[in-house]
Amino acid sequence: MGENKDQDFFSHKFPTISQVVEEMKELWGMALPITAMNMLVFVRAVVSVLFLGRLGSLELAGGALSIGFTNITGYSVLVGLAAGLEPVCSQAYGSKNWDLLSLSLQRMVLILLMAIIPISLLWLNLERIMLFMGQDSAITGMASVYCFYSLPDLLTNTLLQPLRVFLRSQKVTKPMMYCSLVAVLFHVPLNYLLVVVMELGVPGVAMASVLTNLNMVVLMAGYVCLCRKKEMVFKWGCGGGVVAGLCSGLGQLMEFAVPSCLMICLEWWWYEIVTVLAGYLPRPTLAVAATGILIQTTSMMYTVPMALAGCVSARVGNELGAGKPYKAKLAAMVALGCAFVIGFINVIWTVILGQRWAGLFTSDDPVNVLVASVMPIMGLCELGNCPQTTGCGILRGTGRPGVGANINLGSFYFVGTPVAVGLAFWFKVGFSGLWYGLLSAQVACAVSIMYVVLVKTDWEVEALKAEKLTRVEMSSSCNGLRSKENEKNEEMKGLLGNGNKKDDIC
Repeated sequence: MGENKDQDFFSHKFPTISQVVEEMKELWGMALPITAMNMLVFVRAVVSVLFLGRLGSLELAGGALSIGFTNITGYSVLVGLAAGLEPVCSQAYGSKNWDLLSLSLQRMVLILLMAIIPISLLWLNLERIMLFMGQDSAITGMASVYCFYSLPDLLTNTLLQPLRVFLRSQKVTKPMMYCSLVAVLFHVPLNYLLVVVMELGVPGVAMASVLTNLNMVVLMAGYVCLCRKKEMVFKWGCGGGVVAGLCSGLGQLMEFAVPSCLMICLEWWWYEIVTVLAGYLPRPTLAVAATGILIQTTSMMYTVPMALAGCVSARVGNELGAGKPYKAKLAAMVALGCAFVIGFINVIWTVILGQRWAGLFTSDDPVNVLVASVMPIMGLCELGNCPQTTGCGILRGTGRPGVGANINLGSFYFVGTPVAVGLAFWFKVGFSGLWYGLLSAQVACAVSIMYVVLVKTDWEVEALKAEKLTRVEMSSSCNGLRSKENEKNEEMKGLLGNGNKKDDIC
C-alpha cells in the first residue's frame, strides 16, 4: 500500500476507491488547517471593526472606507501576485528542486517590495482620491488616518503572502494555522491596549492589525528557519552577487505572477463594483446595507473553496513536478467533486436560513426582507463559485493562470456586468438584478473553467512542462547558474536567470 501511494497509475485505468479516499485524506488534511487559518484572519478583521464601532460612527465609517480601499488597491494585488509562486513552488517541491523552490520565494519577495511602492503612493493620497470622487470630507479624513497607520502592513505582507504559498506548496499547513492562531489570540489584547488603555483611537486599531500580521510573519519565518532548512538555499548569493542573482529571473516569475494577480483581482474587484451599483438603486441606503451583509456572508463561505483551491494547486503541482500526471488528474477531480458538494451545502443552508440570517447583523426589517429575498440567489452563485474557484487553483497548479484570468475577465465583466446593469436598471428588476448578474457570471466562469480542466487539459503534456520547469538547479560552485544536464536543459535556464521565452515554461 505504501508503494502504491507513491506510484502513478495508467491512463487507461480508473482510480480505485482506496486511491480516491487516500487523495481526499491528503487534500483535506491540507485544506482544513488552511480553512481554519482563513477563518482566524476573518475573525481578526471582525475584531478590528468592533473596536472601530466602539470609538463611534464616524470612526467606523472612516475605517470601513479605508478597509475597502486598502483591500482593492493593496491586499488583493499582493495576494494575487504571490499566487504566481504556486506553480513554481509546488512543482519544484514535487521534483525536490530546493534551489528553485527557495530562489522563487526570494524573488517573489523582491517583486512585492517593488509592487508596494505605487500602492503606498495610492494609500498616502486616499483623502485626495476620495474627495475627488465626492466622498464626505469627515469620513475621508478619518479613513486617511487609518490608511496612513496601515502602511507598515504592506511590508509585512511582502513576507507573509509568499511564505504562505511557500509552505502550502510543501503541504505544510498545520504550522501556518498555529502561527495564525497565536497571532490572533494577541489581537484583542493589542487592540485593548492601544485603543482603550493608551487611547490612540483609530491609529491604535490600525497599528494593532499591523502588529498582528507582524507576529504572523515572525512566527512563520521562525518556523521556516528552524524546521525547513533543507528547502532554504542561498547559494545564489555568492559569485554573481545578491542583486544579480535576484534580478536575473524576475521576468520569468512575473509571467506567472501577473496573470495570477489578474485572475484573483478581477473577481475580487467585481464585488466592490456591486456595492457601488447598489448605491444608485432606489432606496440606496437599504440596498448598500443589504449588499454589505451579503458580501460578508459570501466572504465567510469563500474561506472553504479558497482553501481548497490553494491546496489543490499545491497537490496538482506536486504530482506534476514528481512526474505523476494521472495522480495530478486524480487530485483535480477529487477537489472538483468536493467543491460541488460544498456548493450544494451552501445552496441548502442559504434557502433554509435565508429569512433569519440577516437578523444576526441588523434589526432593520426592510434590510432583513431585502437580504432574505436574495439569499437563495446567492446560494446558487456559490454552486458555481466553489467549482470555479477550485478550477482556478487547478489552472495555477498547472502553470496556466493566464487562462483563468481571461475566463474571469470575460465572465465577470463581459457577461456578469451587462446582465447586472441591464436587469437592475433597464428592466427595473432592482436589487435582485445585481445578484442575477453575479449568478450569470459564476455560471459562465464555472462552465468555461470546467471545459478547460476536464476537456482541454492533457495531463501528460502538463507533466512534461513541469519537468522542463523543474529540471534545473543552482550551481554548487557559486560561479553563476547552470543546468543539471547542460544543453538538454538550456531552454529552462531563463527562470533561474539566463533568459527564455514564455512558451518554454507555460
